[in-house]
Amino acid sequence: RISFELVKPGAKNVSVAGTFNEWRPEKCRLSASSDGRWAGELVLPPGRHEYLFVVDGQWLPDPKAKESVPNPYGGRNSVVLAS
Repeated sequence: RISFELVKPGAKNVSVAGTFNEWRPEKCRLSASSDGRWAGELVLPPGRHEYLFVVDGQWLPDPKAKESVPNPYGGRNSVVLAS
């Protein structure tokens, strides 16, 4: 299990999209708590996975990610390792 968490007070919708779900944010919506934290857990196959958060339609890297790689759009994708 991999936990994803993002602090975004005021956000209306937060999802995570990546190589593990064909970059489709609608497949992995996160749940909001009253303090502005959005969180969710996914079971990912072992290996290295690239991902981004999607906050109200804006694609953002994970500020807590230990690793990131360039993406073809001039930004960076966050990386998570699942075991």
